[in-house]
Amino acid sequence: MHIDEKELINDLKDETRRAMAFHILVKSYQERLYWHIRKIVVNHDDTDDVLQNVFLKVWKSVENFRADSSLFTWLYRIATNEALSFINERKRKSHHLLDEGSEFLLSTLEADEYFEGDQAQLKLQKAILTLPDKQRLVFNMKYFDEMKYHEMSEILETSVGALKASYHHAVKKIEAYIEDN
Repeated sequence: MHIDEKELINDLKDETRRAMAFHILVKSYQERLYWHIRKIVVNHDDTDDVLQNVFLKVWKSVENFRADSSLFTWLYRIATNEALSFINERKRKSHHLLDEGSEFLLSTLEADEYFEGDQAQLKLQKAILTLPDKQRLVFNMKYFDEMKYHEMSEILETSVGALKASYHHAVKKIEAYIEDN
């Protein structure tokens, strides 16, 4: 479904058309945001919770959206921040040290009854989960979402050069993990 972003934004800011516009927004972006969040938090149920929080935040703050970036970029930025906040809160509550974050996510992946990948996919996911949060995020956005560096730059508010370096380091670490395991 193709949507006119400017029209959708105007409808979201208009009280009389807001509910219908929000429904269109959710239908248009829900699946892409779900998979983006899922790659960060790993677990299906946690992803649903984070996605719900994303849409609540969008509903509450859409009137303040200035359209400095695209709607897509704004939504991805909110989703990314909510997912990372969720992981950090979960680590804090679980008394995991930040260094143990990958172990926490690996155990989540292995316990996820919704994971349908084969052994090669499981190995790749395990390799990805050993990466630091930023590298993992950049790798997922580039490799799986096929996002351009300039789009990632807007979403993550990081320079293109830094993103390219993060992706390069992530690829090297993933290759090393796969060779060693």
